[in-house]
Amino acid sequence: MPAPDTAALTKEYRENGFAVVERLFDPSEVAELNTAITEILNVPDIGSVAEVEPGDNGIARRIWSPTKQHSAFERAAAHPKLLDHVEALIGHDILFHYSKLHLKAPQVGSVVDWHQDFAYYPHTNTDLVTALVYLDDTTTENSALQAIPGSHHRGLADHYVDGFFRGKVAGADAPDPALAVPIEAPAGSVVFIHPLLLHYSSPNRSDRFRRAFLPAYRAADAYPIHFGPHAGHNEPGVKVLRGSASDTARVEAGAWRLPLAERPFGSLFQLQEGSDKAATAAVTTGYATLE
Repeated sequence: MPAPDTAALTKEYRENGFAVVERLFDPSEVAELNTAITEILNVPDIGSVAEVEPGDNGIARRIWSPTKQHSAFERAAAHPKLLDHVEALIGHDILFHYSKLHLKAPQVGSVVDWHQDFAYYPHTNTDLVTALVYLDDTTTENSALQAIPGSHHRGLADHYVDGFFRGKVAGADAPDPALAVPIEAPAGSVVFIHPLLLHYSSPNRSDRFRRAFLPAYRAADAYPIHFGPHAGHNEPGVKVLRGSASDTARVEAGAWRLPLAERPFGSLFQLQEGSDKAATAAVTTGYATLE
């Protein structure tokens, strides 16, 4: 397969902090991934394989590490046509970092507040990228990702509330939603997202799903600088997908505030909602960061 022309992709990514490739995955590949979701959730207790929507144990909102739960997602995360685009953005030596699924059920779909992914997992450099693969035709109505173009140039925003990491940019520091751009695209499209991009998503008020598979990658010379429970959870699954590992950490200048939460939390949803404070809160770890 010839290498894709990624010059325009790279330019868009550098300028805006995100770039879209429409229909990178064809309809048969999208159908295979949606079937895999059904198979993962075909269990007596959905809560055993997924995080459920608050107040409804029958609706999943997030599946952690789908690449470990179904081979279809493992194949998709390592697909050469996807890695060709990742390589254009972060270089030839590519590590798989983690994966998740956000399901955004009709008339539900939990909100995700303003945040930057890098706040959850600071590394020695910012050559990390998440590939958000839309598995449904996605518009503003069914909760397309929304972002502030160019916000990745501003550095890391404050994600603390009341003295603790809360995983969101809140209050007077929150961006003006009027500046946000909805990233709409058909099923099979991929949104490549810089780790410092400010983004959020609203609840899904439509009668359609907005499912998205999110494999995340990093350059081989990007190393975690905070080995809290989240990094410790992810690192055993990190592996080389292209090129080779690095014995050198490339370090960018800057000061990165560490994600020191008040208590263990199971996901971005739980942390932003404050449900980690409940006595029944899950303590499952893992980066559930992007949209």
